[in-house]
Amino acid sequence: MEYISTRGDQTRYSSAQVIKQGIAPDGGLFVPEQIPRLDISQFKDMAGQRYQDRAVQILSMYLSDYSKDELQTMVEAAYDEEKFGEHPAPLVQINKYCDQEYMLELWHGPTAAFKDIALQLLPHLMKAAVEKTGEQADICILTATSGDTGKAALEGFRDVDGTSVVVFYPAEGVSTAQKLQMITQEGKNCYVVAVEGSFDDTQNGVKTIFGNDTFKEALRSKGKILSSANSINWGRLVPQIVYYCSAYADLIKSEKIEPGEAINLVVPTGNFGNILAAWYAHKMGMPVHKLICASNRNKVLSDFVRNGHYDRRRDFFATNSPSMDILVSSNLERLLFELTDRNSDKVSEWMQALSETGHYQIDQQTLKKMQAVFVGGFADEKGTLKTISNVYDRTDHVIDTHTAVGFNVYGRYAARSKDATKTIFVSTASPLKFSDAVCDAIFGNGYSNGRSDKVLLEELSKESGLEIPETLRDLSQKPVLHDEKITPDMMQAFVVSILLS
Repeated sequence: MEYISTRGDQTRYSSAQVIKQGIAPDGGLFVPEQIPRLDISQFKDMAGQRYQDRAVQILSMYLSDYSKDELQTMVEAAYDEEKFGEHPAPLVQINKYCDQEYMLELWHGPTAAFKDIALQLLPHLMKAAVEKTGEQADICILTATSGDTGKAALEGFRDVDGTSVVVFYPAEGVSTAQKLQMITQEGKNCYVVAVEGSFDDTQNGVKTIFGNDTFKEALRSKGKILSSANSINWGRLVPQIVYYCSAYADLIKSEKIEPGEAINLVVPTGNFGNILAAWYAHKMGMPVHKLICASNRNKVLSDFVRNGHYDRRRDFFATNSPSMDILVSSNLERLLFELTDRNSDKVSEWMQALSETGHYQIDQQTLKKMQAVFVGGFADEKGTLKTISNVYDRTDHVIDTHTAVGFNVYGRYAARSKDATKTIFVSTASPLKFSDAVCDAIFGNGYSNGRSDKVLLEELSKESGLEIPETLRDLSQKPVLHDEKITPDMMQAFVVSILLS
């Protein structure tokens, strides 16, 4: 399997090269030269396999530089039972009396968020990629985070030889738990910096650094190169395809669907990577009726699915689902490349317009292709909290704010469409990670006021029956190891200070 850029670079790249580099030299994103296929018989076979074995089967279709034995070793290490429990991505029937709704719980890893599933594997893939490409330089993993990627990247790359990891996060744009997880991070190669502004400011800053060829050459001369742990890196995205295929296999295993029966997937998303992975699983052969793209009040994606106009020229809102507080969704570029029959000229034109003017309009043919499978919708903060309460009352499941956005959007879609397709809700984070908002939803508005994070965690744990994960326990008592705060224009200077000093 070779890879190409969405922006038209004619060079073919190996899977090891794309994982090492993260982003294409022309500024585009790497995509597989062709999307491999799975037939229904293979999904039936996967129904009898462990998650780890399913992962090896799917990963090997994309990562041809890696042998199946290598991938097996990496997967077993990444998804060790001590880190994830018996099943890294369990599919839960929400109500035992109703076969209609299921929840894919993706938060059983070390940092209690879905990013763990990719970012526990990526360091293994990255280390092997360095060896396979004969790279002698050390790699700096440069990452912007809206909350969850940062901690997961830090934890995944902590003390990995030959790497350093720099995480930039919006100073006022993450939850208290997310911030504490990052600023208390241990590891001699870990650096965490708050940036004044939104996630888009931090993401733009990282993209600017990646686009500075002079700076990258200076790094190279000092034996350093840059890569990314964001979902712009194919090595971050491809493990996410696995859990969708695995969920479909679990439905077959439990005899909840007939092999070949289409399902709906409800995905809360900001940077579009998580729902894009679902789309790739669909294009591989997983039967999908609708992919429901759920946004919060920063509804740029919801509007785009409705009318094909991507417009980031709007007010930015800090919401109670902070990991989705994003106005520039990087992974959308990959989808547009595929929907336009890989027309890199069109994609480059749209991405240039977004960069220069803040918006672009896709053509009607591309819009119709997108709307054939994607449905968009959004929920505001009040609706999100009400949904948490409603889901708890109806199903006895406590969900976090991001997952609640998905339930909220689906509820209105189902009411107007009368769609009776069996549906999987993607649950992206433990509710304990957003204990203040979830407690307000369950115990009453304002309940979290005046109560410490420790108290809220304990009360929510008792109410939900969920054990407090180690990553969240006693966070406020841990020493702060990273307290720098900078403006976006200082980001490159910070990278210089740690890599070239």
